[in-house]
Amino acid sequence: MGLLDGKVAIVTGAGGGLGRCHALAFAKEGAKVVVNDFGGARDGTGSGTAMADGVVQEIRAAGGEAVANYESVATMAGAQAIVQTAVDAFGRVDILVNNAGILRDKTLLKMEEAMWDIVIAVHLKGTFAMTQAAARRMIEQIQSSAGLGGRIINTSSASGLIGNFGQANYGAAKAGIAGFTRVAAIEFVKYGITVNAIVPVAKTRMTQEFSSVPDTCGPEKVSPLVVFLASDLAKDITGRVFGSQGRELREYKYKITEGAKAAGEIWTAQEIARRFDEIER
Repeated sequence: MGLLDGKVAIVTGAGGGLGRCHALAFAKEGAKVVVNDFGGARDGTGSGTAMADGVVQEIRAAGGEAVANYESVATMAGAQAIVQTAVDAFGRVDILVNNAGILRDKTLLKMEEAMWDIVIAVHLKGTFAMTQAAARRMIEQIQSSAGLGGRIINTSSASGLIGNFGQANYGAAKAGIAGFTRVAAIEFVKYGITVNAIVPVAKTRMTQEFSSVPDTCGPEKVSPLVVFLASDLAKDITGRVFGSQGRELREYKYKITEGAKAAGEIWTAQEIARRFDEIER
């Protein structure tokens, strides 16, 4: 018995890297998988079917069930078509992993509008579009008594939660995804749909040029966390952000200090300066 027996999972950007490893891990645990990949280059240019088809062949060769989809997540119509692929092939949707992504790195002062727009579209709008389309289907299944709940796993990044030089577009999108995850978790809790995010550090096509990512951090080392969050082992975990790097797992949390109260009815700039150490600790 696999942890995901009888489940239907969609993994976006699953033609290589992290997405491929997630898709293979899901299939190994018994899930039927929609392998979505637009098939473009790392910067989002071009398209093709070979990447998604290759992963589908891998899954089927190992005895699993999978179908390919080549739509872009960056449009509402594309997201709906991806979900429809799952419904047409397997009759339902239980798990969504929002993994698709591209890079258009450039320092803030040199970044062109198009570089900003496409990265926000693929990462942030794509996460919204896919989550809305998949959640609507999950809720329909609940209301028709065909199932209960669902699992959504988003992909954030330390570039957004901490910051990274030359990635204003990517960092903004990834920080937005973390905030989006918390809101979606609050809204979907009544349906039994959990929504969590991962912050992966892995050597992939996206990070091959970054010396800060060790070669020992293979993408396959992130997938067990995703399998866990997609399974009933994590049915009570939602609205949280978990980091994975090699053998290490951690949780990202916001810190709110105890703060301070103004001496009078309203703060002055001078009092803020005098008491700043109270505010920040």
